Amino acid sequence: MSGASFDTPCRIEIEQTPEHFHAHVRLAGDIELQPGDRVKVHGAPIRVDFGQSLAIDRMATVTRAGPLVRLWIKLAAYLDLAELYEVSFTPGRTS
Repeated sequence: MSGASFDTPCRIEIEQTPEHFHAHVRLAGDIELQPGDRVKVHGAPIRVDFGQSLAIDRMATVTRAGPLVRLWIKLAAYLDLAELYEVSFTPGRTS
C-alpha cells in the first residue's frame, strides 16, 4: 500500500510569542509531497517556552503513498468538499 521511504535532513522552526504561534518542518532540497505521503521527524520532543522561538536541524523519513492510497485520499477529499455544496444560504427558516 505504501511506496518507497527515504531519509532526508529537515529544519524545524517553532515560535511561541504574542505575535506568532507556529511550528514548521522544511525538508531539505526540492522534495515535493503528494496527497497521502507521510513525514516522520526523528528525535526527542521539542519544548519551547512562551516568548521564545527555536530552529533546529534533524532527520526525517518521508514515506511515499502508493497508488491506491493516493487515489483513496483524493476521493475522500473530493467527497469532503462535496459536503460543503449541501449548505444552504437561503433566508428564513426551513423545516
